[in-house]
Amino acid sequence: MRSAKIIRKTKETSIEVKINLDGKGLSKIDTGIGFLDHMLELFSKHSLIDIVLKARGDLKVDEHHTTEDTGIVLGQAIRKALSKKTGIRRYGSAYVPMDETLTRVCLDISSRPYLIWNVKLKIEKLGEMDSELFKEWFQAISQNAGITMHVENLYGDNTHHIIESCFKAFAQSLKIAIEIDKRIRFIIPSTKGKL
Repeated sequence: MRSAKIIRKTKETSIEVKINLDGKGLSKIDTGIGFLDHMLELFSKHSLIDIVLKARGDLKVDEHHTTEDTGIVLGQAIRKALSKKTGIRRYGSAYVPMDETLTRVCLDISSRPYLIWNVKLKIEKLGEMDSELFKEWFQAISQNAGITMHVENLYGDNTHHIIESCFKAFAQSLKIAIEIDKRIRFIIPSTKGKL
């Protein structure tokens, strides 16, 4: 079983996460931020990664530290659970429609983190969350999981739909990339022999 547990405590946040990459998409999420909980629950459901995550942060200041640190810890857990990345497909991509919105995510589990975020949001807040924090979350998970990721909203009007389609497309593309290809089960998918 490809699983990991990470605990991270700072003066701003305290976060514990347990994941199973070979799960069924079961989750128990509590960040104190309702919309972020919703996004992480659907990320778990559509990636089939089981996630138990509890975060406590300085929400009296704002949601920034909790959002970013949740991405950091989840990214670290994914990287740890993948270990040497033996046998994975490595690449994944998905288009996800949501009503009037269409989003594409393409990624490479390369250990060379990079985020392209081509997403324009029309409103400044979703619930109590600043819309600009979603880029911070994707940046944090990309950097800490070691993923090159391109997130592009092709079109859409509703900010909720745009963000939700980003999380779902990421989940779908990651599900593909972390899947074990039986033909290379004991091989690292790189000509370098290491990822």
